[in-house]
Amino acid sequence: MTPLLAQDGLQSNALKSPDKTALVCCGRRLSYAAVDEMADRLANALIGGGVQRGDRVAIYLPNCVEAVIGIFAALKSGAAFVVINHSTKSDKLSYILEDCQAAALITSSHVAAQGALPEIRRRHERLQAVIVTGPSADEVCANTGELSFDAIQERFPAERPKVASIDLDLACLVYTSGSSGEPKAVMCDHSSMVFVTGSVTSYLENTPADIIFSVLPLSSGYGLYQPLMTFTFGGTLVLESTFAYPAATLTKMVEERATGFPGVPTIFATFLQFDLARFDLSSLRYLTNAAAALAPNHVLELQRRLPSTKFFSMYGLTETKRALYLSPDQAAVRPGSVGHAIPGTEVWIEGEDGERLGPNQTGELVVRGRHVMRGYWRAPEATAKRFRPGPAPGERICYTGDLFRMDEDGYMYFVGRKDDMVITRGEKVAPKEVENVLYSLDGILEAAVVGVPDPILGQAIKAVVVADGSRLTKADVLAYCRTHLEDFMRPKYLEFRSELPKTSSGKILKRALI
Repeated sequence: MTPLLAQDGLQSNALKSPDKTALVCCGRRLSYAAVDEMADRLANALIGGGVQRGDRVAIYLPNCVEAVIGIFAALKSGAAFVVINHSTKSDKLSYILEDCQAAALITSSHVAAQGALPEIRRRHERLQAVIVTGPSADEVCANTGELSFDAIQERFPAERPKVASIDLDLACLVYTSGSSGEPKAVMCDHSSMVFVTGSVTSYLENTPADIIFSVLPLSSGYGLYQPLMTFTFGGTLVLESTFAYPAATLTKMVEERATGFPGVPTIFATFLQFDLARFDLSSLRYLTNAAAALAPNHVLELQRRLPSTKFFSMYGLTETKRALYLSPDQAAVRPGSVGHAIPGTEVWIEGEDGERLGPNQTGELVVRGRHVMRGYWRAPEATAKRFRPGPAPGERICYTGDLFRMDEDGYMYFVGRKDDMVITRGEKVAPKEVENVLYSLDGILEAAVVGVPDPILGQAIKAVVVADGSRLTKADVLAYCRTHLEDFMRPKYLEFRSELPKTSSGKILKRALI
């Protein structure tokens, strides 16, 4: 059956191959039938708790079994899921829950043990259900009256909910940093997600024999699509919660006989610090890189060390998920390129006056296809700026905000960003969001954040501040950032200055800070 909805792949493979291992995570190995049944039970609990078709279900968890089940349960209930990075601080979490108007929250007993649930309930009256996971969830729920994930699996039926979803329904919101400093959500419907899944798995040539090993957070678009794609083609996903121990990651890849590994430049740069010959990676069929461009010398070195493994350089953004890929046979020829349009997609480079540019000219990349997302949630002005009328009447195309050039053969090369967004460790960071935190620290008069080249991170975050006479130290500022920012958003470099360089109109001249 051709998938129409994002959960169809899971449901189809649960019928075709019920006993096959679908998910390996947190010491557990779950079959397709088990994942499907657990998602049905949770979906019935969500519906019983008041979640209706079109609602949003927030998932505030690290990579874990319950997070994957939560994604598919939300879809089965007719709702859209919102995966929130588990390191997100309370103020930002509250902002996202309010902005998406979440009807349900799935979170951990660790969060509940910190006493956060009563405050979340107080601040977000739209929440119909809060579901708690973890070893002490039953105890927490006995005291708070919330629902325990494990209790749901025991009490609710495994029958598939009868929800009349169609492919134009909203499937998920993916929050991405915005230049205003507040995160905004990209609206992804079932149709666009199913298209992306099919397009990417077609050029990766995935089969049910593939075992995908992922350490990417489910809160990122790149990480999110790993279970969506794997469960569509009927493979096995090995999902890890961290990349903190690279040697252990490589060892487990060997043990699981991984055939595919999605990574970002930080991960691959770290891999290259190891003697890869010590690890039997003969089963590894391909590597993929996205989120930020991998240095050409790293591409060539990976190919040298893993000659039997195909390497796919890719480019995308949350607003389209994937747009370009470089076929492995071109990786050694054009290691700096991110290739050409993915199947079913059209791209071109446009100049400032709207004209299409030819080879060796630099302009903004424009993307056309079914994977162009619906727009930004509750942000019509931002939507109109990014998503504009296309060649066909009634369609919208995506202006990426990224500068590219094309060679004589039509291969694309990333040049830079039109704005000052920073890509670090494969994560997208708006300098304004970090600056807002710095400005909230007593004693900071001015703050500017920029990205600077880094051989491991791709870009590192550098903060330059002007302080008053309060004797703030670097240690003070960095400690404040550790408390108020996710780990990937914290400055690696911090500099104090007596003043910041400015243009004649008074704007901070950021390029002078790099």
